[in-house]
Amino acid sequence: MINSIRIWFLLAFLLSLCSNAVCSEEIRLLSCQSTRGALSYLQPPRRVLIVPLLSGDSDTKGSKRWAEKPADKIEVFYRKQFKAVVKQLRDIWSWEDYYQQAGQILQETPPFDRVIFIGHGGFDGPILNDKVFWKDLTISGTNGKLLQFTEAQPGLKDVLSIDYNINKNHIFTDYISAHWLELVQMDPIDIRHQLKGLEKQLQPLDQACFKRYCAPDKLATARKETYKSRINLCETVCREPLFDLKSYVEISPERLLLFTNSLSSLVTADGLIFFGACNPGSEAPNDIPKRGDAKFLINTTLAGGPYQSYVHLISSATGRVTAGPIGDSSAEDVVKRIIRFESNNHQHFLCVVAPAPH
Repeated sequence: MINSIRIWFLLAFLLSLCSNAVCSEEIRLLSCQSTRGALSYLQPPRRVLIVPLLSGDSDTKGSKRWAEKPADKIEVFYRKQFKAVVKQLRDIWSWEDYYQQAGQILQETPPFDRVIFIGHGGFDGPILNDKVFWKDLTISGTNGKLLQFTEAQPGLKDVLSIDYNINKNHIFTDYISAHWLELVQMDPIDIRHQLKGLEKQLQPLDQACFKRYCAPDKLATARKETYKSRINLCETVCREPLFDLKSYVEISPERLLLFTNSLSSLVTADGLIFFGACNPGSEAPNDIPKRGDAKFLINTTLAGGPYQSYVHLISSATGRVTAGPIGDSSAEDVVKRIIRFESNNHQHFLCVVAPAPH
């Protein structure tokens, strides 16, 4: 009898938690593994915007335009099933392409009930190729600084900085002044290699350093395959450097805000943002840094975070229902998930989040 009473009180306590906190469907969709009840939050899909994100990565298998095939299938589905007006963005190779076309659409048409992204992704959302969105060369006193910002994911800023003393070597200073616009179009590894080559021509070799590490007796036991690389390393290191190059990733609240503001403008208040990519609904690890010193966006305080997933972050930042797969996804998977979602059919490993009311 006593055990029965205890069990009853435990059940009542758990039910009260569900009804008063995050378990309440009036507040948000509880489960990130089910779409059940999701459509009650949404306007029927009368106007749909599809954004295929194209990949130019050399490592990408298959067509660089692969995202357009599932986009076409999804377009046909919405036109046939809902008689919806469907618009596709074209040739989105960078986030600058997206902002330009999104801004133009906003001037021409009303917002959409669905905005669907299709492409590569990760814990911090959809990924495009790095694209320079800001660059500058400044001189302050004797310090020259070349600074460049690129972006693959909104909110994560790839920073390249090159610092040098303008009086240390005038030939090097003149080279940077004449070629900096060409340099910033290159990969940081290639930039370092090119500038180190120039430094090798301009700076005398520190013989004491060279003998300390690359004298014949030091290389006597070196393997043939490493001998040349050891010599090249000593010739690079044993020179007074003319520059300091750093490449790292920073959290960029202003770039995330630019992205979420565009989504808020594109999607109706009772519409849906869908990320058809890998891992937008996945929970990111807390202990792994994001490329360099930057943490995952969802583990920061951006938009009131940290959050369980990227889907949670975007839903909170935009005030819109947001959805995306948990774990890996594919072109075929994205199409199936959209169709099952719009049919209000149960499915696992799809995270659907409705923003909490304010």
